Amino acid sequence: VQLVESGGDLVQPGGSLRLSCAASGFAFSQYFMSWARQAPGKGLEWVSGISNDDTDTRYTSSVKGRFTIFRDNAKNTLYLQLSNLKTEDTAMYYCVKGGTRGFTETARGQGTQVTVSS
Repeated sequence: VQLVESGGDLVQPGGSLRLSCAASGFAFSQYFMSWARQAPGKGLEWVSGISNDDTDTRYTSSVKGRFTIFRDNAKNTLYLQLSNLKTEDTAMYYCVKGGTRGFTETARGQGTQVTVSS
């Protein structure tokens, strides 16, 4: 299993970013996927998840309406569109592989850094 995140950057408050996660080594289309983040000095926080067939998307309350998760099963890629970014969104963002029936973590990537600062 390999999960490679990209797209993190330094952005001003109110800005936008799109994170990508290129997946390989497993049948991507069969698995639930998520994004999680870890801010400096804090624990890992689950951010958003999407079912294997795209019918179920979920968000933690602090990002609802600002972040959008989506996937392209033909490209084995997971995305997270971040909009109206706030300083409190600063964190390392991780791509998380779930199971075939739920979001329980089975693997995680190395992360991509998002820094929101003026």
